[in-house]
Amino acid sequence: MTVQPPDPGVYISPTQTYAEVQRLVRTVDQINGKIDRILEDNREIKGDVSDHETRLRALELGETPRQQRDEARIAALERRRWPLPTIGAVTGVAGVATALVALFVR
Repeated sequence: MTVQPPDPGVYISPTQTYAEVQRLVRTVDQINGKIDRILEDNREIKGDVSDHETRLRALELGETPRQQRDEARIAALERRRWPLPTIGAVTGVAGVATALVALFVR
């Protein structure tokens, strides 16, 4: 029977180990930079969402300047409109009275 020589294994030199550690450090630094950018973007998105929520609440409650201005215009138009039916009724009654006077005067 022949005896096989022992397996010498894998030899990694200290230089190779150091180079691999340096490569890993650069990779981790790149990942940290990307995470920082993601966190910055996340803060901006949160601010935008908060701003949009505030605007939506103002719209729902009718608190925007445009909505308040429109409400004031509508209220003013409604105040001016109310005499028209009254004027129509008075005119109708005056017409009937005039017709009755004309009928009985003959």
